[in-house]
Amino acid sequence: MKPIVSFDVDMTLLDHKDWTIPASALETIEKLRENYTIVLATGRDMDSIFSTAIRDEVRPDAIIHLNGTKVTVGDQVIYEHTFDKVLLKEILAYAEKTPYSVGTTVGEWDYYVNPEVVKRHDATLWGECGRRFEDPGKLVELEVRTMAYIGDEAGAKAMEEQFPDIHVHMFADKRGADVVERKASKAMGLIRLCDYLKIPLTETIAFGDSMNDYDIIKIAGKGIAMGNAMTELKKAADYVTDPIDQEGIKKACLHFGMIRQED
Repeated sequence: MKPIVSFDVDMTLLDHKDWTIPASALETIEKLRENYTIVLATGRDMDSIFSTAIRDEVRPDAIIHLNGTKVTVGDQVIYEHTFDKVLLKEILAYAEKTPYSVGTTVGEWDYYVNPEVVKRHDATLWGECGRRFEDPGKLVELEVRTMAYIGDEAGAKAMEEQFPDIHVHMFADKRGADVVERKASKAMGLIRLCDYLKIPLTETIAFGDSMNDYDIIKIAGKGIAMGNAMTELKKAADYVTDPIDQEGIKKACLHFGMIRQED
């Protein structure tokens, strides 16, 4: 099998300034396709209606969804993990006593503790909040793979200390984080994918920008941090490329000889 090159989505491939993937990144992926297995490794569920357009634009060979809690190769699901319901209930109860929000979206509904925090967050980013909130207590009746935390780094650290079985990985903008059980991560997703495809971990390259990319950047044969990545991730990476809006993907691939410079 061809070596793996994996890409985080948000602020690695998808630029939040205009919500598009830079043309140079798409062109680079097309050049890589001949010699590499193209993988998306993201906190998103790329099969959701919010992400299918991105998935179809990139056309990956495999996807590590939801921070490793679902792994697919083509249309086949090779791994799934859902949040422990007792742990989930304890986290929601804990969050109710804080000024932060924890929850997730399932289908058309948003299940968040302290929804007013989410409303302020969305209004700051997009000028409005169009979510449809439901009772977060109903999450224990649903199949939840990962959750989101809306708040600052101090709150994220406190939550991790309270619950040693979870990671609370801050996003690059430091406005929120992914909440995922430690037994499931992008790194574990990559390990499972390599085992399925019979590709050595040494034959993998991972791009990322946020702390949910930390483990996969460390474990991949080569870890590449975007120029707009968090400082901690840059320190963990083997190479730091330019930011997303300065052809960072293309420049890193040229640097390592993964593609050729056109005349």
